[in-house]
Amino acid sequence: MKAHDCSPLDDYIEYPSDEMLSRSENFYQEIKRRHSIRKFSDRPVDQQIIENCIKAAGTAPSGANHQPWHFVAIKSPEIKKQIREQAESHERGFYNGRAGEEWLGALKPLGTDADKPYLESAPWLIAIFSQKKGGISIEESTTNYYVHESVGIATGFLINALHSSGLVTLTHTPKPMSFLNKICQRGDNDRAYMLLIAGYPAEDATIPAHARVKKPLADIATFL
Repeated sequence: MKAHDCSPLDDYIEYPSDEMLSRSENFYQEIKRRHSIRKFSDRPVDQQIIENCIKAAGTAPSGANHQPWHFVAIKSPEIKKQIREQAESHERGFYNGRAGEEWLGALKPLGTDADKPYLESAPWLIAIFSQKKGGISIEESTTNYYVHESVGIATGFLINALHSSGLVTLTHTPKPMSFLNKICQRGDNDRAYMLLIAGYPAEDATIPAHARVKKPLADIATFL
């Protein structure tokens, strides 16, 4: 059997133990400032910043390295308006009973409703799509593996990159999201995964007290 091609790990940087501890603490202090924001300023954001963040997302690990994702970055007011109209239409059904009492009760402390003005006011919407088939090059159409997990990790990278750049974000998943395929001109191979809103916070942006409650380490981790 022919050996697979490899290259040396020449960009790894090892830090002294005390610096590793410091860097891990600094990262925690930085990332804990990330909040989901529902009031966005209409201040423009340079497209190159969004491009760099998407490139960072594209470095995420994926099943067989197939990278089964596609990001559609939207700044067009006309397209944002279309997305808002479609999303709010679905959200009205959600909040008018489709979600069920338990789900609506869980959302109540966050103060969310069917109105999504940020879909127009924010400078950027990023529609994230997962892909059923693909490969290491765009011309391939073999089966993709661990698609949901891979796209989830890439989305996490993207949120972190945007936060590290000084922007705020909101994850939005209107149900169903199939309207995004038509608006974003994506084919049957793509499935809408998430809509990520990105930009600057409005001057009167707030954070629900409920959203600041995070489980302690003892509740989310076990060390054996």
